[in-house]
Amino acid sequence: MKTSQVLSGQALVGEELALRPVDIVIENGRIAAVEETARAPQIWICPAFFDAHTHLGDTIAMDCGSTGDLVSMVAPPDGLKHRLLSAASRKDLVAGMRASVTGMIRSGTFGCADFREGGMDGVNTLRDAVAGLNFQPVIFGREGGEQTAEGFGVSSTRDVPGVEQKVRAARNAGKKIAFHAGERDNGDVDAALSFGPDLLIHMTHATKKQLRACADQEIPIAVCPRSNWALGVTSSARYPPIHTMIELGCTVMLGTDNVMFVPPDMFSEMAFASMVYHLDPKAVLRSAVAGSQLTGSSFFIRKGARAALFTLDPTQSALFFSRDPITSLVKRAQMGAIGNNVFNLKTQ
Repeated sequence: MKTSQVLSGQALVGEELALRPVDIVIENGRIAAVEETARAPQIWICPAFFDAHTHLGDTIAMDCGSTGDLVSMVAPPDGLKHRLLSAASRKDLVAGMRASVTGMIRSGTFGCADFREGGMDGVNTLRDAVAGLNFQPVIFGREGGEQTAEGFGVSSTRDVPGVEQKVRAARNAGKKIAFHAGERDNGDVDAALSFGPDLLIHMTHATKKQLRACADQEIPIAVCPRSNWALGVTSSARYPPIHTMIELGCTVMLGTDNVMFVPPDMFSEMAFASMVYHLDPKAVLRSAVAGSQLTGSSFFIRKGARAALFTLDPTQSALFFSRDPITSLVKRAQMGAIGNNVFNLKTQ
C-alpha cells in the first residue's frame, strides 16, 4: 500500500546543507520531491545523524571509575573493557546496548558503525538489542563475528595475530574492512593503509603524507575527539589533525567511540569538536551525517534518497532567537529539542 507524507520547514538540503524553505514529499520511505515554498514554517529539518564509530557493548561498563592508559583500558584481549565484557551476562549486554540505542534515536541518530566484540554471538547480541527499533547499525565483527556481520573491525594491526589472512578472508566474503589506526601514534597507519580499508578510525597522530593517501584512495576517516581526550591520546587541538584532513579532501566522519567513557550523543560530539577544534559548523554537521554512506544509502536530504531526517521546532526553546540554524544545531541543540524523527529502515 502506498504511503505518503509532506514535511514543511526550513530544511538543510543536500551535502551542501543549503538552508531552504521547502515541502519535502515522502512516498514509500523515499524523498519523492523537495519543493521550495514561501509558506514553509520555521520548523528546522535536518538530516539524521550517523555515529561513525561506537562500541555499544561498553554500556555495561559506563563510568566504571577506573583510570589508566589506552592499552590497559581498551586494548584486546586483556584490557579492562574486555574483562568487563567477558564477565557480563548476555541479558545485561542486550539491555545496555538497547538503552544506548534508544537514547541515540531520541537525539536524532538513525545508525552507527559498531565494533562488536564477542564473535558471532556478540554480533547477534547487538542485533537482538536493536530488534524492533528504528535504527540501522553497520556491524564490524571481531573474533569470528565478521563472518556474519557487515564488516571486519580490527583493533590495530599491532593487536591482531594473522591479520593478513583474516582481512583476506573477510574481503573474499564481501565484507567491509575497518581499522583503528594512529590512535596513540602513527606507527600502525601505513600497515592499515596497505589493506585498502573501507574506513579508518581515529588517525589522531597521522602524518600529512598518510592523510594525503587517505584522500587519494578515498578512504574515509572516523574521528572521535571526546574519546581521544578522555583516553589521554591528545591534549591539543592539533590532534586529530581535522583541519588538515579537510584541507586535503579527506572524507571526515564523526564518531563517539566507547560508551564506557563517552555517551553516544552526536549533539555533544559536534559541540565539542566545534569548540575545541574551531571548525566551520557546516563541516562539523556534515561529518555527523557523512558516515551514513556506510549503510549504502546516504542520509543527506535530496530527491530520490531514503527519508532519514528529524525536525526541530526552535520556537519551543531559546533556539527561536538563532540567527544561524546550522551553528545553533552544532553548538547549542540538545536531544530534548527534537520534535519528530522520520527514519525509514526499508523503502519500496
